[in-house]
Amino acid sequence: MAGKKWSQDVTEHSDALDLEDGVFKQDDPVKIAASLKCSAERSKRRKGTPLQSAMGMLNFYINRAGDNLGKGQRQVLEKAKDELREAFDSEPKDTHKEKAHG
Repeated sequence: MAGKKWSQDVTEHSDALDLEDGVFKQDDPVKIAASLKCSAERSKRRKGTPLQSAMGMLNFYINRAGDNLGKGQRQVLEKAKDELREAFDSEPKDTHKEKAHG
């Protein structure tokens, strides 16, 4: 039981991201990804890139929830990973692709 309380505390008081209340309880992977992306981009305390921070928090939540996470919500959160990658990849300011081809 202590682990659940610990993980809840981390998600609510992360040193890296200020998360929207209930972000992981939403049923729309696009909204979850958008919220995480916004939180990661606003954070001045994160380590790594915004994508790494957002994905790390999402993976942390999925892993810590374990078997307590229902199958439906797990599927939503797994889909949110794809949406998160897509949201960051679609940014026009991402120049690593241009450098690789130019």
